Amino acid sequence: MTSTATPTARVRTRVPGRGRLVAASLLVLFGSFMPWVSTAAGNISGARGAGVWTFYAALLGIAGAIIPLRRVGAVQAAIMAVAAIALPVWQVIHLLSLVGTAGWLPGPGLVLVLGGGVLAAVAARQLYRA
Repeated sequence: MTSTATPTARVRTRVPGRGRLVAASLLVLFGSFMPWVSTAAGNISGARGAGVWTFYAALLGIAGAIIPLRRVGAVQAAIMAVAAIALPVWQVIHLLSLVGTAGWLPGPGLVLVLGGGVLAAVAARQLYRA
């Protein structure tokens, strides 16, 4: 005997914030190893300092994007956002206190990590409210 019941199709709903969290994680991931400070003597890579910690935070953000629990993903996105915003801001404040504005510029890695941190904060808010 054959069954005439149609299989139920599972529809996946797209959770707002997950795409932003993946994009933020990729920004932070790539920015962690790019130059954070450009000087006349050369570039200083983020991997020599705080870039390693932001790289770890980006991995936490990727895990938060793929985990099925939204609230846990929101917490992981918030932790990533704190690390990816606080460390570049500290780097800029530290450099300003050491040498002022003479002789250095923020590098592309610093800007990518800071932008990824802001995007991760937006994603955390969206994941929490979804």
